[in-house]
Amino acid sequence: MDSPRQSKGAHQKRDAKGGQSESKPPRRKDAYARLLSQHRSGTFTKFLEQYAKEPSLPKDDKGQVVLLSYKQLNTQGERSNVHQQKGDLAPRLAPDASDFPPSSTKDKGDESSLSLYMTKLSTHNAQHDGERKPGVCEKQRKGQRRDTATSQDGDIESGEELSALAPNDTKKHQRQRKKTKDPNKDAGLSVESGQNKACSNKPEAKNTNLPTQPEDAVSKCGGDRHKSRPQSPHDKNKTAKPAASNVNSAAEKNKIRRGCRGSRKQVFENYLTCEDVSHGLKRGELIQGPLRINPKKYHEAFIPSPDDTRDIFLDGIIARNRALNGDIVVVQVLPREQWKVVRSDTDCEGASEPETQRGSAAQTAQSKMAQKPGVSVDEQRSDQDELARKDSLKNTLSPQSNGETLQMTAKVVYIVEKKHSRAVTGSLKFLPDKPFAMFSPVDHRVPRINVPLTDCPENFSTRPGDYANTLFICRITDWPSDNNFAEGRLAKTLGQAGEIEPETEGILVEYDVDFSEFSDEVLACLPKNLPWTIPPEEMTKRRDLRKECIFTIDPATARDLDDALSCKQLPDGNYEVGVHIADVSYFVEEGSALDATASQRATSVYLVQKVVPMLPRLLCEELCSLNPLKDRLTFSVIWKITPEGKILSEWFGRSVIRSCVKLSYDHAQSMIEAPEKMFTPDELPPVDPQHPIDGIHQAVLNLHSIAKNLRAQRFSGGALRLDQLKLSFTLDKETMMPQGCYVYQYRDSNKLVEEFMLLANIATANHIYHGTPKLALLRRHPPPKAKMVDELQELCEQLGVDIDLSSAGGLHKSLIATLGVDEYSTARKEVLTHMCSRPMQMALYFCTGALPDEKLYQHYALNVPLYTHFTSPIRRYADLIVHRLLAWSLKCGPRLGPSTEEVQKQATHCNEKKTVSKRVQELSSELFFGVFVKDCGPLDSEAMVMGVLDQSFDVLVLRYGVQKRVYCKSVAGLASFHHRKVGKKSELTLLWTPEDHQQPQVEQVISIFTLVEVQLKADGAPTKYSAVLKKPNTNAC
Repeated sequence: MDSPRQSKGAHQKRDAKGGQSESKPPRRKDAYARLLSQHRSGTFTKFLEQYAKEPSLPKDDKGQVVLLSYKQLNTQGERSNVHQQKGDLAPRLAPDASDFPPSSTKDKGDESSLSLYMTKLSTHNAQHDGERKPGVCEKQRKGQRRDTATSQDGDIESGEELSALAPNDTKKHQRQRKKTKDPNKDAGLSVESGQNKACSNKPEAKNTNLPTQPEDAVSKCGGDRHKSRPQSPHDKNKTAKPAASNVNSAAEKNKIRRGCRGSRKQVFENYLTCEDVSHGLKRGELIQGPLRINPKKYHEAFIPSPDDTRDIFLDGIIARNRALNGDIVVVQVLPREQWKVVRSDTDCEGASEPETQRGSAAQTAQSKMAQKPGVSVDEQRSDQDELARKDSLKNTLSPQSNGETLQMTAKVVYIVEKKHSRAVTGSLKFLPDKPFAMFSPVDHRVPRINVPLTDCPENFSTRPGDYANTLFICRITDWPSDNNFAEGRLAKTLGQAGEIEPETEGILVEYDVDFSEFSDEVLACLPKNLPWTIPPEEMTKRRDLRKECIFTIDPATARDLDDALSCKQLPDGNYEVGVHIADVSYFVEEGSALDATASQRATSVYLVQKVVPMLPRLLCEELCSLNPLKDRLTFSVIWKITPEGKILSEWFGRSVIRSCVKLSYDHAQSMIEAPEKMFTPDELPPVDPQHPIDGIHQAVLNLHSIAKNLRAQRFSGGALRLDQLKLSFTLDKETMMPQGCYVYQYRDSNKLVEEFMLLANIATANHIYHGTPKLALLRRHPPPKAKMVDELQELCEQLGVDIDLSSAGGLHKSLIATLGVDEYSTARKEVLTHMCSRPMQMALYFCTGALPDEKLYQHYALNVPLYTHFTSPIRRYADLIVHRLLAWSLKCGPRLGPSTEEVQKQATHCNEKKTVSKRVQELSSELFFGVFVKDCGPLDSEAMVMGVLDQSFDVLVLRYGVQKRVYCKSVAGLASFHHRKVGKKSELTLLWTPEDHQQPQVEQVISIFTLVEVQLKADGAPTKYSAVLKKPNTNAC
């Protein structure tokens, strides 16, 4: 590849008069000319002038300076005046010549643009120092602020799925990208086809305000050198996947890396050493937190701010420094002049990431114990360190004179823990004459990956087209600091992209969900003699409730029946109400192989078509499940309660029950809606003949009546519930393909069960906290983020919505108030609920001994001081721990082995796995709906606008309860559009091209609560679909 030094002949033929050469620009604008046109700034000119004055620089036969690469500069001496003046400009502005294409000179008489530019330097005057070429990307001017409207991210407690910001930027930024490389593309996230693109070594524009660490400083623990860090307590239980275990040998890696031409340049900064990170955290100079990457604008990433205001922003893949979504990272804040300028409009920022995307932020911040020893030393800070740290962060959201706000911006300097599985699904692309193939992940937040051809199918090199639609799993094994692309190994061929089973398996692998069969060691822990019966000696230790009228109420397809209910009217008019929970702790012995596997899985994962269980099916579907007409071991809490819901007494203990019937929510709802009806055996599942159907019916009605009173008391006492629409499917029994879908209805039968489960959880929380105050595993819910609440309050006021955000109870009362009396009042409530979910934070498990401040135990949404999970031990490991704590406090179980620290670690792990489980469930639903749209679409529906951006808007599709983004530039028939803000309210005005060109354009105003018509259509990509805005009727406009 040619370099500036290779244009010596061109220098010799240059006309003696520099002015003439200056007046004749090159006939073709080559790569150097484009580069220089983007750096016509005083800084760049000053650098080249200084460079030209160096007496030690090499010159050609004419005595003119020959431009050297940065690597050649280093060989001449790293202490030159050039480096002393701007040590960080050299690598950015004078890259190695081999990284650029040869100059496109037309003939030998043409001069290279760089040589001409060196000649021009002698004639430049001071007025060019401040010159700025129109259209140059802002990020290429040092110290220039970014000006984009992006998401202000907060944690969400009750939102099911909130879409992320759109990838559309302002027109200004789109024009800039045409003139400058997208940094994400350079980093391998969106690379054009072709081997030259795949092997590009062009460096990204780095954050140059901070010194780069020397290579030897990283050898201790930086980069991918995490072998020296303490292993996660759960990593040791993981088994290496076969394809990934055979990591590339040095020879293989070198062979792959030699496939890319040109000398290697540093793409990413080296990581700091463990010692530097530890000291930086202690002094408050560095910040630790979980990395969240915007799934739709993958060049944007965030970590939580320590002062709990707007999240810290990381711009581009270079700033992320090879960290992936979910990783625990340490960042260094950039100088204030490089912070991002954002608008603080809640509506303009649009919908934030899904709740599960940001869940780990709160999970990690709430537990210092979960952080790696030797790296995070927050707990060791002195008061002076903390004051200094707070002082350095106190202006993270300083309003500017123009009404805009600065968002703190940072870069990753260390990866504490690689939470991301490094396994991704995607497709393969053949690269001619290369020893590797290019793996393109479906998730654009993950870089493209070079994989050896030896991992690819046998005939991939000769017939790559046969695998164009094949889905693979690839595991990242390395990501060198001098490569835009990661390196990895193919783990498995899944099948055809777009098919449910391959896509489902890909989701499970990508999110590190263990769906393997249980090992022989685990199965050996199960009872051997089947059919199993309760030992007589165990019966003597328990309260016998088998003759009581006890029944289960669950979804019709449920197999793991955790809980049962009972209700018996007493002679004094009060009731004896019981909640009976499967006694899983009897079968799962603490410290056994079964216990270790259950603790690692931490939760069952519910997909649309199946369940990935936490426990072997013998337990979760048989021995522990409270199946009808079977004797089962349980933990019971029984209250004496008045009809109004006042608790008079309470009893906890181990028991034995025999469920008389398995009711579905539909059965219970039918009983509630028809209190006078006499149900026949044909209308219900099999019923124990010892319990008449009308007796079961009356028990359901009594429970419903008490539950209504309990619910009313709870909400009058300040509780909050944020319900969002949930999509359900009807499946073909043979193919398990979606035949239909509907919005799930949350009815009185659901509320009945929920009310008594909450009551049992609250009672258990109080019992175990007072019985084991240092070991209790509770669940807390922090209040919403104040900054986001204030912005939402202001927005609602401008929308004319009267809402009280001062407390959970106030918010609930506002939401249940009718938003109008028309047929769309429910839709407006759903949109408002979605808006209110954004400031909410995640609820978290924690150990009381690890959190000394009892005020932090509060559960915001439930408005109770203590809360835990007790009612689902078959599917949640946290509940199993609670059962053991309860047994110990009741003196009917063994003493607990784990310490406070160990319980806290398990709590943190449960938080992480719960977040993953929820996200996988959401992705499964999205997959099935995408297939449904493809098979049955296009689908028309009314939709209501939920949020407005400058070039797009989010809608709630009312018929299906899904949320989609509509991009104005993709709307057919739209003549133009423009965006405006009135205070905090954001609006888009769309102008439609009339069918009759003699007619005026049709105007449509888009703002929050606007009703529109959309059509859901399948995209070209498998399982993907988009929302297409339909032209409004002229009468409606």
